[in-house]
Amino acid sequence: MHDHDEIYNRGLQFDVNTLMQRRRLLAMFAGVGAATLVGCSSDPSSPAPAASSAAPAATSASSGASPTAAAADTGPNTEIPEETAGPYPGDGSNGPNILTQSGIVRRDIRSGIGSASAVAQGVPLTINLTVLDLAANAVPLAGGAVYLWQCDREGRYSMYSQGVTNENYLRGVQEIDASGKVSFTSVFPGCYAGRWPHIHFEVYRSLASATAAGNKIATSQIALPKDSCDAVYASSGYATSATNLTRVSLESDMVFRDGWTEELGTVSGTVGSGLTVALKAPVR
Repeated sequence: MHDHDEIYNRGLQFDVNTLMQRRRLLAMFAGVGAATLVGCSSDPSSPAPAASSAAPAATSASSGASPTAAAADTGPNTEIPEETAGPYPGDGSNGPNILTQSGIVRRDIRSGIGSASAVAQGVPLTINLTVLDLAANAVPLAGGAVYLWQCDREGRYSMYSQGVTNENYLRGVQEIDASGKVSFTSVFPGCYAGRWPHIHFEVYRSLASATAAGNKIATSQIALPKDSCDAVYASSGYATSATNLTRVSLESDMVFRDGWTEELGTVSGTVGSGLTVALKAPVR
């Protein structure tokens, strides 16, 4: 074991505790800095009330109750359909549980964590989710968490599929920010036999609770638009996906055939420079 393993391989709870300690220190230093600035001001016309008037807005945003943040996502707030996690969740509900491993809280999910070293290849994809809490008048679920996972370019799931059982790439957890958003850096998933191209995710009430599937409050999937799949699968490395896509449709897919309107992501960007898929996910 290397010296740095003592810090980085203690599990998710250690990561969460470390994150909270850092936030408390930052908050303390910020308060000290503000007090120093006020005390050193020699100009009686300095707008001191502006600092205090900003405080309620910050408190509101951190609690997820900011009307401005909630209004950022327009359109009907229909609850995201509950879908199967599938046979390869990696959340402890069917075999291994990656959620307890140190390093799982991350934005870039292309590489493995711990002893896993492989890096998933493919067309770059940014995944943006906006999570709203329908149980609280559709305000952002600030402080919650999203666990997201997907197959690789070859249609394989790390930790399960032959050839990548010892890998754990394309899996990660992100804390939901004050505006209800999380973002992951990934690759465009492949299309394997029998399923429409998709991305899995689970929603949790807090980052600390995102350690086991039993704590999740929602499970769903992102469906990828056909024109985007066609464009990506014409590029190198996706030949098998292009063939598989001709044999499935949203109408025939085992998950999306009963409706996919609320789960169909909006894609922007180009294959050459990278794509972004966005989806709003209201949950209860």
